[in-house]
Amino acid sequence: MRVRLVSVYLVLLLLVLAALEVPLAISLAGRDTQRLVADRLADATRFATLAEPALRDTDTAELAAELTRYDDVYGVAAVVVDQDAHQVVGSRPDLRLADGNVVRQARRALEGREASEDGTIWPWRTQPLVVAVPVGRGGEVIGAVVTVSPTRSNANGVGSAWGILAGGGLVVLFAGIVAAWSLARWTLRPVAELDSAAHELAAGDYAVRVPAADGPPELRRLGSAFNEMAETVADALERQRAFVSHASHQLRNPLTALRLRVEDLGADLADPQAIEGHRLALEEAERFGEVLDSLLALARAERGKYDLADFDAGETAWARVLAWQPVAAKKDITLRYVRPARPLRARAVRTAIDQALDALIDNAVKFSGPGTTVTVRPNADDHGVALHVIDNGPGLTEEQRDMATERFWRAPDAQNVDGSGLGLPIVAVLVDASGGRFDLLPNEPSGLHARVWFPAAL
Repeated sequence: MRVRLVSVYLVLLLLVLAALEVPLAISLAGRDTQRLVADRLADATRFATLAEPALRDTDTAELAAELTRYDDVYGVAAVVVDQDAHQVVGSRPDLRLADGNVVRQARRALEGREASEDGTIWPWRTQPLVVAVPVGRGGEVIGAVVTVSPTRSNANGVGSAWGILAGGGLVVLFAGIVAAWSLARWTLRPVAELDSAAHELAAGDYAVRVPAADGPPELRRLGSAFNEMAETVADALERQRAFVSHASHQLRNPLTALRLRVEDLGADLADPQAIEGHRLALEEAERFGEVLDSLLALARAERGKYDLADFDAGETAWARVLAWQPVAAKKDITLRYVRPARPLRARAVRTAIDQALDALIDNAVKFSGPGTTVTVRPNADDHGVALHVIDNGPGLTEEQRDMATERFWRAPDAQNVDGSGLGLPIVAVLVDASGGRFDLLPNEPSGLHARVWFPAAL
């Protein structure tokens, strides 16, 4: 954006410089041309005054001497022609009237007009300037004086003036570039700070703020509004997390007391229906406790920033597989571990790898069904460490995989299975806090492939 803004400034500056310097350059060339033409017309007119009696008396010696002295001093050739455009006398013995422009200007003068329309002297001009005036009086033309002036020195003078103009324009252009860059930087610095702060806010840093004292007034007001918005969002999220944490914690005590009282009632029950109802009540209390524990874990996972540490992902995965082996065996599920060829060091939030694997293995064991296989396989991947939990159970549809990380969401065919619907959301939060990625993929020919990726250890 800064480059585009500076480019716009420079285009405008170039247009202004062109609008000022091009007419000035043309004016300088025209002024020097007019000055040279005026000087040559004055000289030719003086020679015409001297040539009239010389042509009438056919005594041209003095006129020839004057033309020669003039040529020697100024380097300007001069020639006098008669009514038939034949040369009578000239300043140089080798001067001829063969040049078409010289002949044309001489004939114009013989028609009674001062002939000086020979164009502007530009820096690249090499042709001489031809000026002719008629000789005679009272409307009678008996000849003409023609001067042929070299224009190289005048063209060089115009070129030097143009060079000075171009140098001044370059100085102005450089100053304009510096000023435009400084102005664009001053204007866009608040925008860059807002962009950076918005990305940090989206990444979960709710303490980020932007300086609201720099830049144009409109951007300063925008910075203040952003800070107020960030303060409001941070406060609302903190209140939400505090409420979930406090509510879950406060509900835990009465739930524990209620569960103990329900357990005590079981000793006095004899009716089979009452015993079954008592068992279901205890299961619901257990499920309610699991939901509260999950809410507390989610609230802790979402709170603030975390310290990252390095872990051996392979050994951590192996420890979790050993811990879940009894549960898998009880449900007739084969829990396999594929050991990596070398140690895999990952960088993550403390307990993130453990909790993520616990949630993923729990889901796989819980929903795969008897006779299935759950495979845990860590491996190096994309400059980091990937942990794969793969089962060959019923799996999830694409739409269900997209919704699986929403809080309290459960698959339609798993409503009667124990769980809170918060396991995968917790995994997503912990992996994101570690700077990793969490993907739910289909397993061929059936099942679910859960993959979490963590950056490699430093």
